[in-house]
Amino acid sequence: MKINRIDHVSINVNDLSEAKAFFLDLGLKVQAEWELDGEQLDRIVGLNDVKTACVGLGMPDGQAWIELVKFYTPSDEKAIQQSFANTLGIRHICFAVEDIEAIVAKLKKKGTEIFSEIQQYEESYKLCYVRGPEGIILELAEKIR
Repeated sequence: MKINRIDHVSINVNDLSEAKAFFLDLGLKVQAEWELDGEQLDRIVGLNDVKTACVGLGMPDGQAWIELVKFYTPSDEKAIQQSFANTLGIRHICFAVEDIEAIVAKLKKKGTEIFSEIQQYEESYKLCYVRGPEGIILELAEKIR
């Protein structure tokens, strides 16, 4: 028994088009779009009367993807809960990037929340946390050569 790789990360969103646009703007590419519903999906996710729309966004290297999911039914009555870097549970996705300064400048122009200015971690990385639509936290990491 072995695990081969991470296949995808799924992010539930309320505004599918806004989240899709955010990730496309970062350079991801749409790999697939689909809608799902029915008894088999209900059993897979452990909910009743499930109806979803999904967008699969691929990484430039093609090794993993992000799956954005909009649940039409059932809805989440709690809605978006703003989290912070220290909130328990899965908290952020880290992208290895080139030219972090240009990416952060582009995100700032679009009004994206930047947690802090770009920070250098030892002699290995430049790092910055940003908050995308619906509270999605991304870490941007540029390896120092």
